[in-house]
Amino acid sequence: MIDQLTLRNYKAFQHVDLPLGPLTLLTGLNSSGKSSVLQALGLLQQSYTAGDFDDVRDLVEEVGSGEVMAVDNGFLLNGELVSLGTGHDVLHEDFVGDEPEITLAVSEGAYRYSWTVAYDAEQNLLPLTRVDIPLTSEGTEKSPVGAAAVVPGYFSAGFQYLHADRISPAEFYPRDHHVSIGRGFLGVRGEHTVNFLRHHARDEVPEGPLRHTRAESARLLDQAAAWMGELCPGVDLQAETIEGTDSVRLSYGFDGPRGTRRRPTNVGFGLTYALPIVVACLTAMPGSLVLLENPEAHLHPRGQTRMAALVSAAAAQGAQLVVETHSDHVLNGVRLAAKRGVLAPDKAVLHYFRGGSTGSEVASPRIDADGLLDQWPAGFFDELENTLDELLA
Repeated sequence: MIDQLTLRNYKAFQHVDLPLGPLTLLTGLNSSGKSSVLQALGLLQQSYTAGDFDDVRDLVEEVGSGEVMAVDNGFLLNGELVSLGTGHDVLHEDFVGDEPEITLAVSEGAYRYSWTVAYDAEQNLLPLTRVDIPLTSEGTEKSPVGAAAVVPGYFSAGFQYLHADRISPAEFYPRDHHVSIGRGFLGVRGEHTVNFLRHHARDEVPEGPLRHTRAESARLLDQAAAWMGELCPGVDLQAETIEGTDSVRLSYGFDGPRGTRRRPTNVGFGLTYALPIVVACLTAMPGSLVLLENPEAHLHPRGQTRMAALVSAAAAQGAQLVVETHSDHVLNGVRLAAKRGVLAPDKAVLHYFRGGSTGSEVASPRIDADGLLDQWPAGFFDELENTLDELLA
């Protein structure tokens, strides 16, 4: 699990060391840096998956951490997970240091991994200049995940990144075996969720907080239907192949499995928008990393609170989730999870982002065992109170 993310000269951050927990909520005003945190993790994963760390790994294993000057390897700014533009778009405008370099680093327990790239305003592959990682060769610190691994565990564990712009109700969805079945990836918009759900419908959700007690069975399809029922009571799901095509079909029922089926286009936006998040949480294994943007989108307040219960349960069961949210209902749902004993209070980390003289600054309220916060910074979900004060004046 990632304990800390370090960003230096990256987008809104001149320098920040950001603690992460099993569940981390990122909140704050628009353009305050929340999405940049998720994008940094996505950027590292994207660069690793594309092979842009491979040659560097061999070099570092040979000569040790330090200067690498890898011209053809580095941060791949545009790809499947994130599209950040060019170097001009990611360098902090008031960078620190002698050279305009960008550093991203993650810590996992005693192990720290750091990558520094050179700045090039017009390029979308920024070349690595320095790598600092725990090595596995003789006489050096050993990697926590095996002799061949000189990258954080989350690179090779289960990984999901769901953007705020997710799938909408449609007649059919793609049936891509390589992505949804081979890689187990739902897509950044959740576009492969229906095919993933169809293929894994009979897989069982392990015992624990994630397993819904009112579901018909422990199978994924029934568990997904039960959690979706928290958002829309009585709903059930079917995901099936459209014969002779490369597509799959999703349908909802409200009168039991044998009742009338309804297309997503006739049900409403919220259910389909939430489905990828439900499936991502239910299938998140211990050690995996799930990045979520605005899980509350298109859900009514009760649904937002229940979505927070699901996210908390996934974290309690061993996954790591980093969630960007604008919803006080999501925050309160996490607080309730702490009070009810579903998630230990110290396993939930809150960060509130706000502008500062050198870019984004971060305040980090803490949750106690009663679900109460030790501080309430100005601007931190206080709009309701501010509005009521004015109405009652």
